[in-house]
Amino acid sequence: MSARRLEVGDRFRRFRDRLAADGPPLPTPTGHDAPTSSGPVDAATGLASRTGNGSRAGTSGPDSRRPRRRGGRRGGGGEELRVPEAEFTSYYGRPVLKAPVWKWDIAAYLFTGGLAAGSSLLGAGGQLTGRPVLRRAGRVTALGAVSASAVFLIRDLGRPERFHHMLRVAKPTSPMSVGTWILTAFGPAAGVAAVAEAAGWLPRRGLLGLVGRALPPAGHAAGLVAAATAPALATYTGVLLADTAVPSWHEAYPELPVIFAGSALASGAAVGLLAAPPAQAGPARRMAVAGAALELFGAHRVETRLGLLSEPYRSGRPGRLLRAGRLLTVAGVAGALLGRRSRAAGAMSGAALLGASVATRFGIFYGGVASARDPRYTMVPQRERVNARRTGVDPAAD
Repeated sequence: MSARRLEVGDRFRRFRDRLAADGPPLPTPTGHDAPTSSGPVDAATGLASRTGNGSRAGTSGPDSRRPRRRGGRRGGGGEELRVPEAEFTSYYGRPVLKAPVWKWDIAAYLFTGGLAAGSSLLGAGGQLTGRPVLRRAGRVTALGAVSASAVFLIRDLGRPERFHHMLRVAKPTSPMSVGTWILTAFGPAAGVAAVAEAAGWLPRRGLLGLVGRALPPAGHAAGLVAAATAPALATYTGVLLADTAVPSWHEAYPELPVIFAGSALASGAAVGLLAAPPAQAGPARRMAVAGAALELFGAHRVETRLGLLSEPYRSGRPGRLLRAGRLLTVAGVAGALLGRRSRAAGAMSGAALLGASVATRFGIFYGGVASARDPRYTMVPQRERVNARRTGVDPAAD
């Protein structure tokens, strides 16, 4: 029995020597975590002997012999410890902001409103410069576009009487209230101007003849009224989007009216290029150049100036739409300038500018919706503003 004990003891000593050779000795615990023991501690194994009252001071196995180092490794093995990437979430997985409930019909409303405004400007330009084709095309298109805008707006409101209820008050601080009154003033003026184009079809005698003689002057006055309200109609939708809490819309408040004004001019010019012969399309070509410059400048700004909040305009469906709008705008202006003597080139340029306006409006719309659905676009800029107030550094200065 004693020989077996000696053999076991010899094996234990060899095992202990092997452990001591593989790694550094276990550091002695200190502080309140130190084991309380009156017995001796073996230097090789780190095992405290039992005390006289039978309590164990503590044990230490092979895992405890490895020093724990944050972000480091021991020897060449083990796994590197690191802090996991931050995930921007909210309670119960709900978004920080409620995404806009608007659907595609509001994006279409943005386009038709701009088309109505640009077409009325085109009609007024044709009226003042003696180009009847441009005047007629602009007036008729403005009436059709503003009618479509009313349909899209009422469809979004759910019930037609809600539009009427919005006219019971006038609130200058509300872009929605101001826009309702702008649309109400523009619509009848555009309607009278368009109806005046039918004066030549009425008989020259009798009551209808009297109406036919009164329509042209009334149409001229109404066309100028519509053109005077057109800039407000073209830009108020940009102010309306920027007045919301949607991050990528709210921070783009200087650029959105510029983009929408340029898009309105370009779409109005497209109507002139499609309808008028090259000899009468000079004002339309100049409108196309001015509108494209404003639209491209504003779109470039929202894609580069807003920092993190520019990401929704560069990626996904909004990014594809805005890139398509940029390419179509450049192609439309190039065709209008280079093919100024070709009716086919003018028509193709007009179609490209119309497509660019649609793509730009839908790209801006879906970019804002995407920024509201991701908590990162709400939380990170808020933290940056808080840190800027603490340090006194303006983050927009960078």
